[in-house]
Amino acid sequence: MHDFLAAFWVMPTHTGTENLAIVLRWIHFLAGVLWVGLLYFFNLVNVPFMKHVDAGLKPTVLQHLTLPTLHLFRWSSVVTVFMGFWYWAHVFVGPDARLAEKSPWGTIGLFLLVWLVAFGIYFPVLMKTPNPWLLAVVVLAVVSAASWIFVKFTPVGGDDNHVLSIGIGGGIGIFMMLNVWGIIWRFQKKIIRGTLAGSPPADAALLARRIFLASRTNLYLSIPMLFFMAASSHYPLFGG
Repeated sequence: MHDFLAAFWVMPTHTGTENLAIVLRWIHFLAGVLWVGLLYFFNLVNVPFMKHVDAGLKPTVLQHLTLPTLHLFRWSSVVTVFMGFWYWAHVFVGPDARLAEKSPWGTIGLFLLVWLVAFGIYFPVLMKTPNPWLLAVVVLAVVSAASWIFVKFTPVGGDDNHVLSIGIGGGIGIFMMLNVWGIIWRFQKKIIRGTLAGSPPADAALLARRIFLASRTNLYLSIPMLFFMAASSHYPLFGG
């Protein structure tokens, strides 16, 4: 009986890498739940709600609900991406590189390059056109192209489902984070501060349209992003 209880209570030993991995992953999960949860709140709850708020109440809602929520929204996106990137590079890319006797920076560099270029192509399109269908085609094209290039040409981890699936899901996450900071928060800040000061920007309608399209883009991209992140451990798509 004593041996049974001792075995029940004794924790298995873990390496420093395993301990770091679970900390990174847990923080990544918590921040991701907050980020995606607020993304769905803004798109599915807040947008319809704001259409029915009286003009006199909007400043109060913006100051005490929208601004604090946007603060959590944008910083949770940073924590999610940073912790996920650190976890992916440290736990999967690094060991694969050591096994292959190569540098992990080729895969890390390609990952960052393709997703930054993808956002760089999408950004001016969003800024120039209010057409959601054209924007949807561009997003589909650049995300598909970035994913294909990464899977096809990654120098380390090309046979590792974790490296490749997270390389797609995490890349979409970076795309979404850039949307948050480069468009959604950038333009929301102008509208909210102008409204609270009693002088909304003259182009408030155009800014609101861009915010809406960027937010909807993130809403739809969250579906493949979550799929590929889950598939990295639970549904082999690439390699082993």
